[in-house]
Amino acid sequence: MPNERPSGIALDLGGTKIAAARIRDGVVIQRLMQSTDGAGTPESHVARMFEMARDLGLTADDRIGMAVTGRIDAAGFWHAVNAATLTDVQNANLLDLAQTAFGRPVPILNDALAAALAEYRFGAGQGSRAMAYITVSTGVGGGIVMDGRPLVTDSGLVGHVGFSTSRVSSRRCGSGRIGTVESVAGGRAIAAIAAGRGHRVSTAKEVFGHWRAGDAWAVEIVDTAAAAIAELIGNLTAILGLDRVVLGGSIGLADGFAGRVRHFIADEPVLFRPEVTTAGLEQDSVLLGALVGRGES
Repeated sequence: MPNERPSGIALDLGGTKIAAARIRDGVVIQRLMQSTDGAGTPESHVARMFEMARDLGLTADDRIGMAVTGRIDAAGFWHAVNAATLTDVQNANLLDLAQTAFGRPVPILNDALAAALAEYRFGAGQGSRAMAYITVSTGVGGGIVMDGRPLVTDSGLVGHVGFSTSRVSSRRCGSGRIGTVESVAGGRAIAAIAAGRGHRVSTAKEVFGHWRAGDAWAVEIVDTAAAAIAELIGNLTAILGLDRVVLGGSIGLADGFAGRVRHFIADEPVLFRPEVTTAGLEQDSVLLGALVGRGES
């Protein structure tokens, strides 16, 4: 059943953290978190996820789903598009690594696509015909669902919307491209911009604290990030005819950020302004989507 609430063990490897959860009928009943080792090898990442699953009481009967940041091609090879996030992940056969570690085949998705599928089926995307999920967290990524089907390509690059360009950026990001959305709106970029301007912060969370306090320098940085996301939404709508955009990730879900995105998207002509909302499943979108999979079988 397409809207059946999944049960099993879900794994989510992001740029900052690894999450593992036992899910029962679509509800997270137990959760573990660890920091991601950005310099780790693919083998070490998979080993850590297996250990976390085992700590959750993994059994031979458990359904498993894995979602990871980066590009997963049609052959199951894993590539970090932003080399500054995962420095040692290129052309790794993740399907084989996961099957060896877990002793069975493990379905694998890009994390933003997993979140998009979960939001479309169970969350804020319900009822949409053309939906994009945009995660604004360590970086900026996306997943697209059109008429109930995920948009996928053999290269696995589709949905990496943070590497499109923005008129509010001239910075180079870890993808090698210049002037990307991620280079001004991703959490790592926000922290680097603030520190580069002499402010004593080391994380985007600290910048947002100053933003909420009304500090002008933080307002300018956060508003630039929101403007870049709004521009991205307008561009995606021009290409795909979106009717809804769901924002997720630690920054996308931060209090007030979606409101700033809506403020800037109001400058777009009406035709390029889809409904903009936040993830109904909040931080659990990726985990649920990892278990749901693409729904193609």
